[in-house]
Amino acid sequence: MGPEALAQVLRPLAMLVPADRAPSLLAGLAEGDDAAVYRLNDGQVLVFTVDFFTPVVDDPYDFGAIAAANALSDVYATGGQPVLALNLAAFPPDLPMEVIQEIIRGGAEKAAEAGCAVGGGHTVTDIEPKFGMAVVGLARPDQVLLKSGALHGDVLVLTKPLGTGAITTAAKEGVCPPEVLAGAVASMKRLNRDALEVVRSHGARACTDVTGFSFAGHALELADKGSVGLRIYADSLPYLPGAADLAGAGQLPGGAKRNRSFYGPKIGFDPNLDEAFRALYFVPETSGGLLAAIPPEQARACLAALLDAGMDAAIVGDVVGKSDGPAMYVASGTRPVGS
Repeated sequence: MGPEALAQVLRPLAMLVPADRAPSLLAGLAEGDDAAVYRLNDGQVLVFTVDFFTPVVDDPYDFGAIAAANALSDVYATGGQPVLALNLAAFPPDLPMEVIQEIIRGGAEKAAEAGCAVGGGHTVTDIEPKFGMAVVGLARPDQVLLKSGALHGDVLVLTKPLGTGAITTAAKEGVCPPEVLAGAVASMKRLNRDALEVVRSHGARACTDVTGFSFAGHALELADKGSVGLRIYADSLPYLPGAADLAGAGQLPGGAKRNRSFYGPKIGFDPNLDEAFRALYFVPETSGGLLAAIPPEQARACLAALLDAGMDAAIVGDVVGKSDGPAMYVASGTRPVGS
């Protein structure tokens, strides 16, 4: 579902659970964070999320692993440690049993890598395969990261490169080089666990993960929830190899158009920016990286730690004051050194 339709559906639902009726629900529909956060006691909160989708790659094991990593990501983005997952699956009746087994095995092994038990699940029959997980995580109250904490002067750090949507779309069309697809699969299968530990240890004040609503959409959520503006530097954004070329050739999923229609009016672009790169800002990502607001004095050390851990991370912009203009401005060039 596109962002505009989803907003229309959820707006009246949020009014049904006012804060005074659920005082332990720290983040729910009204807050619009990556996961629901519920206070269990003074020292522990529950972080709960659910995500599933149709195949983004042909290999069933990789599909299961990517779907699991994507579902687990919302717990990490909210500062939690996943502890329990339930499979959510829909399979056509004629899908070979060995394919189903590989999808579930991919998900189970990715959950095990995260230290998260799989306690069962639910399966239905459908004409198109779908797989994902409902995930429960735990955290201390002081570990919770929401979208609303970014402050003027913070530095924006992105922990994975962009471009999975363009690459997987090209793969479905049979025009994606194998090595380009392999790079995207490796990125999508990578957990955001280590990224969370690094950004948290460097004082992250706000966090989200970059998924279906695109880099633009999820960045704008940080701006909106924090009542701040964002300045992004176009040449500082990391992209998966081959992604920009494929996007320039028109390999964009349908969600990119919906995202651009909804989020585009809220963004100002340097007029010199190439259209292919503009399009990439709105492409849905699958199992993307964390986008975190880091205190300026910690930003360089945070980036160094992410790079040392083998992540293709980058400092991509700054949190600025809210203005009457666009909530996010994308400037040409790279972020000035030392800023």
